[in-house]
Amino acid sequence: RSCSRCFPLARCMPAVPKRPKPATPTVYSTQCSSTFTAWCNSHLRKAGTQIENIEEDFRDGLKLMLLLEVISGERLAKPERGKMRVHKISNVNKALDFIASKGVKLVSIGAEEIVDGNAKMTLGMIWTIILRFAIQDISVEETSAKEGLLLWCQRKTAPYKNVNIQNFHISWKDGLGFCALIHRHRPELIDYAKLRKDDPMTNLNTAFDVAEKYLDIPKMLDAEDIISTLRPDEKAVMTYVSCYYHAFSGKQKAETAANRICKVLAVNQENEQLMEDYEKLASDLLEWIRRTIPWLENRMPENTMQAMQQKLEDFRDYRRLHKPPKVQEKCQLEINFNTLQTKLRLSNRPAFMPSEGKMVSDINNAWGNLEGAEKGYEEWLLNEIRRLERLDHLAEKFRQKAAIHEAWTEGKEDMLQKRDYETASLSEIKALLKKHEAFESDLAAHQDRVEQIAAIAQELNELDYYDSPSVNARCQRICDQWDALGALTQKRSEALQRTEKLLETIDQLYLEFAKRAAPFNNWMEGAMEDLQDTFIVHTIEEIQGLSTAHEQFKATLPEADKERQAILGIHNEIAKIVQTYHVNMAGTNPYTTINPQEINTKWDKVRQLVPQRDQALIEEHARQQNNERLRRQFANQANVIGPWIQTKMEEIGRISIEMHGTLEDQLTHLRQYEKSIVNYKPKIDQLEGDHQLIQEALIFDNKHTNYTMEHIRVGWEQLLTTIARTINEIENQILTRDAKGISQDQLNEFRASFNHFDRKRTGIMDAEDFKTCLISMGYNLGENEFSRIMSIVDPNRMGIVTFQAFIDFMSRETADTDTADQVMASFKVLAGDKNYILADELRRELPPDQADYCIARMAPYTGPDAVPGALDYMSFSTALYGESDL
Repeated sequence: RSCSRCFPLARCMPAVPKRPKPATPTVYSTQCSSTFTAWCNSHLRKAGTQIENIEEDFRDGLKLMLLLEVISGERLAKPERGKMRVHKISNVNKALDFIASKGVKLVSIGAEEIVDGNAKMTLGMIWTIILRFAIQDISVEETSAKEGLLLWCQRKTAPYKNVNIQNFHISWKDGLGFCALIHRHRPELIDYAKLRKDDPMTNLNTAFDVAEKYLDIPKMLDAEDIISTLRPDEKAVMTYVSCYYHAFSGKQKAETAANRICKVLAVNQENEQLMEDYEKLASDLLEWIRRTIPWLENRMPENTMQAMQQKLEDFRDYRRLHKPPKVQEKCQLEINFNTLQTKLRLSNRPAFMPSEGKMVSDINNAWGNLEGAEKGYEEWLLNEIRRLERLDHLAEKFRQKAAIHEAWTEGKEDMLQKRDYETASLSEIKALLKKHEAFESDLAAHQDRVEQIAAIAQELNELDYYDSPSVNARCQRICDQWDALGALTQKRSEALQRTEKLLETIDQLYLEFAKRAAPFNNWMEGAMEDLQDTFIVHTIEEIQGLSTAHEQFKATLPEADKERQAILGIHNEIAKIVQTYHVNMAGTNPYTTINPQEINTKWDKVRQLVPQRDQALIEEHARQQNNERLRRQFANQANVIGPWIQTKMEEIGRISIEMHGTLEDQLTHLRQYEKSIVNYKPKIDQLEGDHQLIQEALIFDNKHTNYTMEHIRVGWEQLLTTIARTINEIENQILTRDAKGISQDQLNEFRASFNHFDRKRTGIMDAEDFKTCLISMGYNLGENEFSRIMSIVDPNRMGIVTFQAFIDFMSRETADTDTADQVMASFKVLAGDKNYILADELRRELPPDQADYCIARMAPYTGPDAVPGALDYMSFSTALYGESDL
């Protein structure tokens, strides 16, 4: 106050209290002075000024107030423009008060020291300003200020060789730390691979020059001072490094935004690839079904057993080789579809709707049509084989009977048309008459054979025999010939009867021979026909019946032999009379063409055919025993495998609704269960082999079991599909849990709640049970709210809620996901707060493939601030989440 004598104006100024001086002032190095000066100038140049000497240029307080306005962005009180000391102290106090208003305690720093040019106090004040405005706001992983800045440096330089940042002094002496920070954010500015740890001067100068030229960071440190100093000044280094942090912080925000967009786009690309894979797999499967069904529906019969056997073999190849891979493709298609829908729900995307006709239900319907055609085709094949087998048997029987009949009728028409009775004697006429009577008896005996031939031809026509025209023609010839024989026989009989009164002599012995020889001969021909007749049997009982009939036939042979000897005795008596009485009989029987030699020949033939028939019956009996063994062998396995499959299906059903251990434990248990089921496949294959043996043996029924191979196949395929679907449901639950951050306890609680209200233990809840469950969990439900929830968990309006739908709903209620607004905000960061984004900005911030993905799908921006090439990222972000068309 003594200065008022020299400066009268001071009397009008209020007294300025002095701040206490520090007891032990901090020592600041020359490096600090130069670094702080450069730091101040980096901000003052924005206001069009700078300082030369940090101790002198801040003494009047004007540039100090200007510096605080630049770095804070706020206006300070109006400064005093006078040149007196009191004016300077007032300005400095205004600056110190502003600093204090920012929550900074100024210990031992007073305005007088600054005005007096105290270097230590001035540097301390600048360091306080740097800490508050350049370092304090730095925050990295819950650390701030100095620790946050150090952690940021460590994270950014961690991948670089020979860089180990532990402090803000000796860790920076070799210059590699500065170069690493620049290269990490702007790799095009420094070729880091060419830098050497043993050349710190080059490293430091390179970093300082590049930072000043390209990053607008002034050179605040001197390379020679850093190298020559044992321990570089920590405050100077920290001040300079903070400039790096602020220069690159904007870049870090862009990286964060780019990472968010990359994540969203990666999910979208993966989902689109899954959709394309589903469409292709569904198209291929439907195309295979479309090609296969016409083949299975083709019912054009073949004419031969060999051709039908080939069709059956082709069908077996289809069932064994072609269909199983398609069953796996169908199962995989359903798994892929469920996985895709789960991923879409987890990423908050709309559900995937396949192309028309390629829904899972469409594929199931097509598959059902395929199996229906397949079942009908197999039944048709077996029926056709039975029909052809029957046709072959009937055709062979027809040929044998027709041949025997044609052989018998050969020459009969000529014989009946003879007019030998016109010149015959009375005895000859009598002989001709008796002979004709014997012929009529023979003709009547052959009536049954003709009727059998006609019946067989009729049956061949009804069974659609391929050679029916030739059979009909031959049958017609036989019938026409038979009618002609009947007419000729009647005509000759009438002629003989007219002359009967003239003919009285008759040879009773010849007549008796003829009458007894004809039926015996006919019996032998029938016996030979029966012994040579082919037979078809399917069971042991049938072959036993044939064997019994054959034994009964053999029992009649002794009586037949007596009849043969009696007939031969008649012939011998005739010969004895002829020889005794020298009767001129021309050596032939006028009443029959049958002679003893023919009878003996046919009898020998019958005796020869009997053992052959025995052998054929024995062989057929052995074949039927083998067939019975095959039936029992198949039945023994089928009666074990069928119940085993049913048991496994029930066990899988229980596993799907019970809750034991974590989802991973359940998944491990199910995969072990699946492995045990797959290991059972050799028994199925063995049963398939037995079934093939049965079909090759043409066995069509099996009374020892109710299971067919078709039942076993369908059960096996359902078992494999069920275990795969159950595993997929557990995997989707794990995917839901991990994506939504749901704990195992929460999942167990969800499962316990679901099981409690799943009263029927069917794995689903009806609407009323679901509503009761929600109320028990604390939901306050009105009708509208419950209808809204049901539309989410039951979009198909079936009135049921599955466990997977329940889990999806509860996970949405307890977790959060990216939204369209978040993605839109990320794009806005990349665009520099513009309402549009340019292709170059996308390529600079995103990976090439995802940048191209965005450019291809973004619509041109049409807002009032649009520029050429501007893209609309707002509508694109909305489309990613299904709120509009992408």
